[in-house]
Amino acid sequence: MTLLVVGALGYFVVYRPIQSFLAGFGAPAQTQTQTRTQTTANGQPLPSTPQAVLTTGDVQRFVRVRRSVRTAMGSSFTGVERVFTDIRNGQAPNVMTLLGVLRDAGGSVGQARTAQQAALEREGMNASRYVYVRGEVNKALGLPDVNFQQAAQAISQGKLPDLNTTVRPPDARNTALVSPFRSELTVTAPLGLLGL
Repeated sequence: MTLLVVGALGYFVVYRPIQSFLAGFGAPAQTQTQTRTQTTANGQPLPSTPQAVLTTGDVQRFVRVRRSVRTAMGSSFTGVERVFTDIRNGQAPNVMTLLGVLRDAGGSVGQARTAQQAALEREGMNASRYVYVRGEVNKALGLPDVNFQQAAQAISQGKLPDLNTTVRPPDARNTALVSPFRSELTVTAPLGLLGL
């Protein structure tokens, strides 16, 4: 009987929230932005590598994508904000915190992911560039780059998740680029916990 109860708890408290959360991410659909060449404001092609130097246009596109994703998250964003505030205050998340966020936000992640894909296409930004810009923005804001999507994947594979809250040093140039959008980006930063 005890094994049955433990198994049921493991299934409903650990396995189901993780699977529901990860299902919201699915395999990203191939979009036109992934095949289209990005250009700067004066029409020059951007380097195809996601790690090319951050530009003002990158930050502006990132801000607009984040707005769309934040709107799509709806009320689920509140729980993610609470956890993010705890992380910013020095409280490293644990597996139970991770599972709580996954359970609460799981249903909204699919909608947010769809909104993100549409916004990326609208902005002419591919997913790999977006991930790189997100990391640079987090560094410029002095925020940790914790990603619960990667942690959930690790748990689903039977591995311990990396919930490292170390803040990487920012690049002074990137900090200046992000500065005009600092308040809005700080508000939407919790979306990065969900890999958005």
